[in-house]
Formats: sequence, structure tokens, C-alpha cells
Amino acid sequence: NLRICIESEMSRSGRSDKSTQEVSPLTSSYKGHRPSVAIRRQRPRAILKSGDCNVLQENRQHQLKFLQDIFTTLVDIQWRVVLLIFALSFLLSWLFFAIMFWLIALTHGDLEDIHLPPMQEANNWNPCVLNIYSFTSCFLYSLESQHTIGYGVRAITEECPEAIFVSCMQAICGVLVQAFMAGIVFAKLTRPKSRCQTLLFSKSALICQRDGELCLMFRVGDMRKSHIIGANIRAQLIHTRVTPEGERIKQYHTELELKMDDCDSNLFLIWPVIVVHKINPHSPLYNLSPFDIVQDQFEILVFLEGTMESTGQSTQARTSYLNTEILWGYRFQDISSFCTENRVYEIDYSKFNEIIPVETPFPHYPPRHSHEEVYQTPSEIYQAISAVPETPQPVPNPVNLQLNNLDHFMAKFRSHSNYHIFNGSRRPMKTPIDAESVQSVQSVQSHPGICPV
Repeated sequence: NLRICIESEMSRSGRSDKSTQEVSPLTSSYKGHRPSVAIRRQRPRAILKSGDCNVLQENRQHQLKFLQDIFTTLVDIQWRVVLLIFALSFLLSWLFFAIMFWLIALTHGDLEDIHLPPMQEANNWNPCVLNIYSFTSCFLYSLESQHTIGYGVRAITEECPEAIFVSCMQAICGVLVQAFMAGIVFAKLTRPKSRCQTLLFSKSALICQRDGELCLMFRVGDMRKSHIIGANIRAQLIHTRVTPEGERIKQYHTELELKMDDCDSNLFLIWPVIVVHKINPHSPLYNLSPFDIVQDQFEILVFLEGTMESTGQSTQARTSYLNTEILWGYRFQDISSFCTENRVYEIDYSKFNEIIPVETPFPHYPPRHSHEEVYQTPSEIYQAISAVPETPQPVPNPVNLQLNNLDHFMAKFRSHSNYHIFNGSRRPMKTPIDAESVQSVQSVQSHPGICPV
């Protein structure tokens, strides 16, 4: 891999924006070696690491349609809003029926001074509701009736049929309000989204060689003892595509074929597993070299679906990997071991995201475009040049290129046909190079901005 060490050049040119710098996936940060840094292009994330969709829907019409499915709307909103609605629903129901009882008592004359409870027996007055003095008494009676508290002080009489009717309506409405709000709170507590918090995805996706093939892999695990039944995992690649008609599709979805070892995409998560996508000629990632992974903008969406063993509800866990989160030349550290003392398998989740560098060759397929080249180390460039003593073609000295604009430099460096290297098959270059070009490449090796592996 060609390591671009631009720290010294950036310090001279004043380019110190850390937001545009990340560790390159083309290299492995072995102990004792300084990790290389490259400027990388990053696609805006569609699905966050938490599993939430990074989509803001604006200018939506027919907002009242959300009220037609009020239960789903209340389950989806935030907890503080649900608790506020929960409290207001009871308070408003108490207040509404308190006003009804107050109006009945007012029209019947129970709130007159001569008809208040201390004077009712002397005046032989029979009220609609016993022991009603004011609106506060009506509110307390509404609260006691709706929740059948029954302190024994206030009670309805046979004097007013309208009061009996309102009392019946309050009993029915009270049951409906309590059942509806309790159902919403219960649904929010048991919704499958909470189960996804214990389904883990590795922070990065890795590319390395397995069984002689390049593979994209990531790790999936479940921390709970209750398993996901019928767990199925799938992945989609989101990238920009231009059709033959010239249409530019910004979010073009391509399905990625996933496997776990020799099994299909159906998982049994008794311990963390590594899901693999083979980068073969049928893969949409087949034409991507390590340099393309750095420069291209794409996102891999991952979905894990299944049924919860404890509740029987379906759940879906989501995550995504940007091109900046795909590391070339690594594999996952083994986190399982067998404890001979307890006779059980032990899983160390502290090593869930640990990776180790491995030797990963460059892909053996041709470049995606005719002007794109595949690079090896500068020493291999020199060996290739020395092996082809034919008619030279003029080559510009890369040292004279302006390293202050790294993108401009790399574009020129990649597009030049004289730097087309073997593509892993040890084939000589089609374009012959003279001794002057050899000196140019040797100067590239010694240049402080380019560090050989």
C-alpha cells in the first residue's frame, strides 16, 4: 500500500483541519509505525449508529392523517410528551365531569345558602349530590367517583336523573381513558425498539482475505440470554449511480449477499458471529480498490431482524458503515474461550471491536476506469521500471508537484500511465520508462511527503 504521510506538508501549508483527517484504511497501524493519514471523502449518513434514520421529512401535507392512527402516533412520540398527555387526560376528565356536576347542582339550587348541607335537614331539602358546598366539592366528587375511591361523604341521590346519567357516563369514560393510557404506556415499555439496545454491531467493517477471497466482514452479537428467534441479516449498498440515459440516482440501493461461515444469512446468536460478504465478480464492491474506498462516497446499511423469544414481537436492529469506517487489511480478534472450570463458553465483550492487522494483497481485478491505476510500494515501482528497458516517454518529476493540494497531486499521480503497477499479477507496465523516470521515482521514495511501507 502507498502510504501518504502528509503531516509535514500540512504543517507547512497550514492545513490542520482535523475534521477532514482520518486514519487511512489502506494501511495497518503496526506497533512502532506511525499511522498514515489521508484526506477522505465521507457520504452523509442515512442511518445513524444508534439505528435511527437520519431523515427529516418537511412540508408534509395532510397532517391530520396522523390522528387517524392516534395510538401509533402516541407510541412513537417522546416519553415526556406521553407522560404529559397521560396526566392531562385524567385531569381534564375529572375537570369536565366536575363542571357537569357543578352545573347540575347550580341549576337545582343546591349551592344557595339556605340549601347548603348544614341547612338541608332544617329546610327539608333533598340535593342531587350530598355534601356539595362549591365547585371544589364537585371536583372531589368527580375524582372519587371516576376511580371508585368512595370516602363515604359525598354520594348521589335519586333527586336528579341528569346527575345519575352523568355519573354513568363518567364511569364509562373513566374506564376508557384508563385503559387507553395504560395501553400506550405498556406499548412503549415493551416495544421492540428497546430490545435493539442489546443487539451489537461492530464499529467498523473490515476487508481481508479468507479462503483465498477478499471478504467484507463485520461482527454481530446479542448480550441477552433470551435469544432472537429466526434472526435474519441483510445489507444494502447505497451509492450514486448514473444510468445510460444520464439520470443521476443519488440513493441507489444494491443488495449485498451475506453469509455466516457455510450458513446462509439466518443466524443463531448464542455468541457473537462474523458476517461475511465475499467480494467476487457478482459483488458491487468488486471494482473497488483500497484507494477507491478512501475516495468514493457510499454507505452500507445493515438490518438484523427476528422475533423476541420473551414477548414474541418482531424487532429490527439497524446500523450502517460509511466508506470511512471500512478498514483494509484487518480481521476481528477472537473473543470466545472455553472455561474448563465451569465447563461453559465465555464471551469477552470488552474485545468486541478489537481488530488485528493481517497481510491482505491488492485485488486482482483491473481498474474500474481506464485512467485509474493500481499502486504498490515505491520499491516495486522501481523494480518494474528496471525490468522494462524500452523506448522512454517523458514523465514529470512528482517532487515538483505541489503537495499543498494533495487531491490535485494524487489525481495527477494516479492518472499517469507510467505508474500503472502490476495489479497483483506481476505484469510489466505497457508504457516503457527511461532512466530519468527511474530517478524521478527514486526521488518519490526519498520525498518527506511519501513514506514507503
